[in-house]
Amino acid sequence: MVRSLHWLLAIGMIATWSTGHWFNDIHHALGYATGAIVMMRVLWGWRGDYYARFTQFVRSPAQTWRYARQMPDRHEARYLGHNPLGGWMVVVLLSCAALTSLTGYLFTTDLLWGYDWLANLHIALSWLMVGLVVLHLLGVIMTSYRHRENLVRAMITGNKPAPAGDDVT
Repeated sequence: MVRSLHWLLAIGMIATWSTGHWFNDIHHALGYATGAIVMMRVLWGWRGDYYARFTQFVRSPAQTWRYARQMPDRHEARYLGHNPLGGWMVVVLLSCAALTSLTGYLFTTDLLWGYDWLANLHIALSWLMVGLVVLHLLGVIMTSYRHRENLVRAMITGNKPAPAGDDVT
């Protein structure tokens, strides 16, 4: 379920972002669908299986900072699920996607239609999402290289085998 929601969200964000300002009806429908995917992922993060739960992969700020400090020396632990930085990236990406969807919806309401500040916020959140996705992809590439594993394949198959002799957290 978590992998399906991940890829649906990725496709939804790309489709929604690429239709902005040109195909309003399609853009709105995709935005609502993407918002629904975010809501399903958040619910699954509280009620889903072990590796999908936020409590499993969102670490404390102290643990996350310790992990980040170990990275330059290549002493960071390997995780079967999300590493501490990856866990927080999930929270940030979902939050940004939710806020982007919400501001898009609010812009279509009678109460807030036509307000420049809301349109500008929606656009800024959309561009922030692009930057966050780039950081996410760089993190996947770096972690795949550092731990000699294919994280993209793991996000497709659900299998993340440990390399021989590797300690896993």
